Amino acid sequence: MARVNKNYGLLKENYLFSDIAKKVKKYCTENPTNTIIRMGIGDVTLPLPLVAVKAMQDASIEMGDKKTFKGYGDEQGYGFLQKAIQDYYIKTSNVSIDLDEIFISDGAKSDIGNFSELFSNDNEIVIPDPVYPVYIDSNIMLGRKIKLINGNKENSFLPLPSEDLKGDVIYLCSPNNPTGSVYSYEQLKIWVDYALNNNSVILFDSAYEAFISDNSLPRSIFQIENARKCCVEFCSLSKTAGFTGTRCGYTIVPKELIVEGIKLNNMWRRRQTTKYNGTSYIVQRGAEAIFSEEGIMQCKKNIDYYRTNAKIISDTLDEIGIWYTGGINSPYIWLECGRDSWDFFDFLLEKTNVVGTPGSGFGKCGEGFFRLTAFNSYENTCIAMERIKKIFQ
Repeated sequence: MARVNKNYGLLKENYLFSDIAKKVKKYCTENPTNTIIRMGIGDVTLPLPLVAVKAMQDASIEMGDKKTFKGYGDEQGYGFLQKAIQDYYIKTSNVSIDLDEIFISDGAKSDIGNFSELFSNDNEIVIPDPVYPVYIDSNIMLGRKIKLINGNKENSFLPLPSEDLKGDVIYLCSPNNPTGSVYSYEQLKIWVDYALNNNSVILFDSAYEAFISDNSLPRSIFQIENARKCCVEFCSLSKTAGFTGTRCGYTIVPKELIVEGIKLNNMWRRRQTTKYNGTSYIVQRGAEAIFSEEGIMQCKKNIDYYRTNAKIISDTLDEIGIWYTGGINSPYIWLECGRDSWDFFDFLLEKTNVVGTPGSGFGKCGEGFFRLTAFNSYENTCIAMERIKKIFQ
């Protein structure tokens, strides 16, 4: 008799963004003439940088020629992309990484969920609240004990370990999704020291590192002393280069990271070779182009576009006197709505036709807060903020 994994029954019935989509669809059906501006889901709107498009076009032609056709790729990703990422870490963070510590994937979300397979189910998992759903859901699916630590207005949604905290595997995200807050060097060192003292492992989501404009803030956990002994870093080109639909990311697993005498680098390689056939050659050529001098420049232009949108949102909230975090070194703005966050979602949708994300969808500490994203057009962002300004003034 077949049996199901009953831990799935512990998950919320619907994924947060599915609930939002249903509500918006219902509203649009009932109000077909209203123009909706979507600032909820963190999906990009600008097209891919041309340098990546050209590289993928060339790679497609290669795949149609017997002399240059590629079948199965290298297990961890093609060497040309690993080398490009290695150089990028040196340029942006002054961090040295070996090529065989770089694993190419189809994005940070899947790697973050899959990496948890390397740990026994009796580990205690520490996750900040509010949080991106995949961290919690992927561990609920495995029946694990989860310890939530509170992010709040008082700690600027950047929680730190307390003296009595017990945790084996720790999830951190900076710049943070959903709050937009960014840990400082000093704060990340506290977490690294905690992990080293407690034989814990930090799974660090760095998907939004390219949005950091303040040079006093770290872009990689490996900028912290001894982090290579206790940290794994997950990165993505989804927001950096608009690869949300193209799919490419990479995970850094240092060889110094050893748990119970086993190198997690070796374990992850073994897992990937069994369960993953690699990111396509065409996409990896596009990703390689992103890390070229021209590619970085084109990506920066797109990121600056979104930064401008974030500033428009931030300036509006400043003008109407609403507290928020994010919006400077992050594409997310996390605002205090002062009421039930789903009620605020309905209020904003009905009164302004603007769609955001209720904070409670990210955890209990998200209640009373609301997320807006900078990933719409400049024109729509201006219109949305004028609508919001009007109802609050």
